[in-house]
Amino acid sequence: MGRGEVHASQKGREGEARAVAFLEGAGMRIIARNVRSRVGEIDVVALDGQTIVFIEVKTWSVYPLEELQYGIDEKKQRRIIETAKYFLFSHREYSGMAVRFDVIFIGPELITHLTSAFMECI
Repeated sequence: MGRGEVHASQKGREGEARAVAFLEGAGMRIIARNVRSRVGEIDVVALDGQTIVFIEVKTWSVYPLEELQYGIDEKKQRRIIETAKYFLFSHREYSGMAVRFDVIFIGPELITHLTSAFMECI
């Protein structure tokens, strides 16, 4: 791993920690972090009432707010959705719950939480 990769990895972990604190402050219960499947990874899985929420965390420092919509492309969405299916298959206690896909953008001074950032029938 190169020096830039270590810095980016550390920045990502710090961003995820800020996102978790933000979500818990909003009353959500974190049930998993860094869920991996053969096709992808989900940063945070949380419960928001009776809804299970799969959350992608993007940490950025230079992009303007208008550019955030490009942070999660269709390929990344598909990987998150497939990993969510794997998680639900592995954790039957959450079957039958409503499902939501959120994205949290962590900036130097700002947290932007996009609820229902994309959708899929699971």
